Amino acid sequence: MRTFRQAASWGLALVLAAMFIHLTLHPLPGPVAGEVKFFDAPGDHVVFAALAQKSGITLFEPAGRFVAGVLELVAAILILLPFSRRFGAILAVLIFGTGLGLHLSPWLGREVALPDGSSDGGTHFLVAVILLALSLLLLVVHPGKPRTSRVLTPAQYWRQA
Repeated sequence: MRTFRQAASWGLALVLAAMFIHLTLHPLPGPVAGEVKFFDAPGDHVVFAALAQKSGITLFEPAGRFVAGVLELVAAILILLPFSRRFGAILAVLIFGTGLGLHLSPWLGREVALPDGSSDGGTHFLVAVILLALSLLLLVVHPGKPRTSRVLTPAQYWRQA
């Protein structure tokens, strides 16, 4: 059972870290304009520009975008290291929970308007829901430290205390 949990933990960690890096740095050739957190020009990121415009809070773009990108990269690094995987998963749950909350707010909505006037059809919202579920699953599946099952006698127990 422990081997399965370790394999599932590594699989989930690799998927989440890859998604964080993809959402933040977008290493693929020819990235879509308005989708890269670190390399878009100020005001060009679709989600954060919509948040700044509809809420009136100008800190969402570009400052909020960079803070979110840094937190996502930190979470990716923490998730890849087994001894800090739970903390990274907690950070991922907070990041995706915040994203989900913003999608459910009147500022952003489930469907994000794209620069050409169409909508994304709820793709950003669906990705946030799926990655939140994967982060919660990683919290449950990660085995942590092995526990000893040594039974103590009452005398041994009181000597420890």
